[in-house]
Amino acid sequence: MPADEQPIPPIAPVRRSPFAFLRPGATHNAFSATLLLMLSSLLSGLLGLIRIKYTNYLFGAGAAQDAYRAAFALPDLLAYFLIGGAASISLITILNRYREAGDEDGGDHALSVILNNMLVVLAVGALLAEIFAPQYVWLANKGFRGDDARSSLCVAMTRIIIPAQIFFFIGSVMGARLQVRKIFIYQACAPLIYNLGIILGAVLLHHSMGVKSLALGVFAGMLLGYALLNSLGAFRSGLHYRAIVNFKDPAFREWLKLSLPLMIGVSLVMFDRQFLNYFASIREGGITLIGNAKDLFNAPFNVIGPAAGAASLPFFASLFQQNRLADFSHSVSRAVSRLFAVGMLVSAWMIALAPWLMDLFRGGKFNHADAAGTTHLFRVLAITLAIWAVQGIYARAFYAASDTRTPAITGTVITLLSIPIYAGLFHTLNLEGLAIASDIGILVQTATLAFLLHRNRLVDFHHLEFSELGRSLVASLVAYAATAAATHLLPPVSTHPKDILTIAAASTVWAAAAYLTLAATGSKLPAQILRRKS
Repeated sequence: MPADEQPIPPIAPVRRSPFAFLRPGATHNAFSATLLLMLSSLLSGLLGLIRIKYTNYLFGAGAAQDAYRAAFALPDLLAYFLIGGAASISLITILNRYREAGDEDGGDHALSVILNNMLVVLAVGALLAEIFAPQYVWLANKGFRGDDARSSLCVAMTRIIIPAQIFFFIGSVMGARLQVRKIFIYQACAPLIYNLGIILGAVLLHHSMGVKSLALGVFAGMLLGYALLNSLGAFRSGLHYRAIVNFKDPAFREWLKLSLPLMIGVSLVMFDRQFLNYFASIREGGITLIGNAKDLFNAPFNVIGPAAGAASLPFFASLFQQNRLADFSHSVSRAVSRLFAVGMLVSAWMIALAPWLMDLFRGGKFNHADAAGTTHLFRVLAITLAIWAVQGIYARAFYAASDTRTPAITGTVITLLSIPIYAGLFHTLNLEGLAIASDIGILVQTATLAFLLHRNRLVDFHHLEFSELGRSLVASLVAYAATAAATHLLPPVSTHPKDILTIAAASTVWAAAAYLTLAATGSKLPAQILRRKS
């Protein structure tokens, strides 16, 4: 046979590594991005649990940890009002438009001028916050007034943490560029480094610095995990940074117009913690107990909530900018339905196993009474896990539609109306009342956002998967009952290894009961999860 007629040998298929999505330059679709960020949130959550355990062991539920937890209030407010979600949320919308138009140079110019201008503003804000930290600590923590020890310690740590918000802002801006390119690995690693920074700060420095070692760990974690890591990723992706400051630049003015409602509006998601601290500070150890319950509630919430929300925003924005409004509505509703379904199932697990989960954090200066107090608060908060999770999806639907004003106004009104609810329930039911007020507030905020999206013809209620939600509710109730029954059949425990065995055995019962109920009712959720995994 002539050489030019020789058959062409078949090309062997390229085998893609199952870990290819972990490469620094790997791009993602909505699911792989969510999977990566959920994996990151899971690992970060585990590190966060270790951090909580170690912090409780060293400092217990007392004045020192109260002061440390309260030290985040002013830096968080600084970040919220000057940058907060505005840095990445609004910037993603703008950069996505430049990328869709093929104008990469214009996108890099916009990023540079926004970054530089806001660094100037943030530096001034940080300086003022450093100066007025004592006055803010007095104002924001009712129980610190007249308690010089807690107050002065809180002021010192507040001043250490404030500059870390500048690093967080840099990381948010650089991360926005990466998200638009569907690159999420750097964002996934940032919280891991942040938590490691706090843990190492405590391990290495607590003997010499006491509780201030935690604040120094926050500073180092923000610098390395957010600013440096995301900047490295942005420059590797081809960023052409320009050292320009121009407050009249059209790109900056556009960003400011989108971001200003987020900067001046308030949200219960942010102020919930402020309200909890204000009232809980009246009781020494109160901030620590309600803070522990909130942090431990956030561990599973951060796996299923913010990860899905952060991954979904670029895809929602792309659908809206392509004028695919029906697809936009269906995509948001599908994300809400699945996230709410999973949230209900996880809530059932959390409530049933709360005593054993909380007992794992007992030890050192954190005693049985502290663990029991945290358990009750944790159960009250866990009821609304699914609602907290989907609130972020509904908010991002507005942001993807370039509407930051509606959620800002809504959040401000609901936050103001919530203040008497927090005050009244605290004076009636103490710390439990604060947890109930938190549940009521997030329920009202999420329902209002959903209603406004429907009224504005952005996300139709009818696109929610109500049948799946009903099946998941039934499965959650059955799984809770089965798990609670299993724990009563198991012998009482008093050690951490036995806690773990009880949690493992009862979790197996929970998983089996949930799966069998979903399958028996014809739910598509198990098949969807298995298909996504494969």
